[in-house]
Amino acid sequence: MQQHLIQADVRASSGKLVLSMASTPEELREVQRLRYKVFIETMGLTALASDDGLDSDEFDEHCDHLIVRDSNTLKVVGTYRLLSAARAHKLGRVYSENEFDLSRLNNVRNRIVEAGRACIHPDYRGGAVILLLWSGLAEYMRRERCDFLAGCASISLADGGHNAVAVYNALSVKHMAPVEYRVTPHLPFPYTKLEPAQTMQVPPLLKGYMRSGAWICGEPAWDPDFESADLFLLMPLANLDARYARHYGVDGQ
Repeated sequence: MQQHLIQADVRASSGKLVLSMASTPEELREVQRLRYKVFIETMGLTALASDDGLDSDEFDEHCDHLIVRDSNTLKVVGTYRLLSAARAHKLGRVYSENEFDLSRLNNVRNRIVEAGRACIHPDYRGGAVILLLWSGLAEYMRRERCDFLAGCASISLADGGHNAVAVYNALSVKHMAPVEYRVTPHLPFPYTKLEPAQTMQVPPLLKGYMRSGAWICGEPAWDPDFESADLFLLMPLANLDARYARHYGVDGQ
C-alpha cells in the first residue's frame, strides 16, 4: 500500500468531514469494515459473508485508499480504492479485467488510474462525502500524471434486471465510447432478453460519472457475486464538465 500521496497541503474538509489517504494497516481495516457493512450487510449479500467482517481481496495491498472521516466520531464514512498505472503494470492487470477484456486499451494503460469499491456509509449520503472523494481522486490523478479514470459501475439486479436494462439502453445512446475504447464482458449480462423497467433509476455513482463526461465502453457484464450488472467506464479528464471541475479541483480544459 502506497502512503502519503495526498499530503497535508491537499487535505480537504467540509464541516465535520476530513479527506485523507489511508496510511496504516489499521486504516485499511477500517476501510474494509465499512465496505463489508455496505456491500455485504446492507445489500444482503450473505454469500460473501466472512467471520472477520472485512471486505478484502488481493488488490487491496497494492492500491491506495482515499478515506473520508467524521472528525467528531473519528469513523471512516467514505472510501474509494485507487490503482495507479505503475502498480497495475507491476501486477500485470487491473481489477476490471476480472469482468472485461480490456485489450483495446493497451495503448493507454500507462495513463489510466483505476477506481473502484466506492463506498459511503448509509448515514452520510447527502453528497458531501462523494465530493470530497472526487476531489481527492482528481488530485491523485494529477500526481500520477494520468489522463483517464477507469472503473466499473454496478446496477443492482434485485428487480430481476429490468432496471439495469432500462439504464443501459438509455445511457448507451448518448454516452457510448468511441470504438477504439470498447471492451467486451467475459460473462455478458443478457440485457436483450429482458424487458426494460418502465421507470428507470440510475444509481447515484453512475449518474455522477455520466454528468462528469465518462464513456460507457461496451455492453454490461454480469457479476453473480454482487448480484449486479456492471458497466466498464472510462473518463477522460478533459471531459470533466466545468460545474464539476469547481468541486474536483481540476480545470476541465
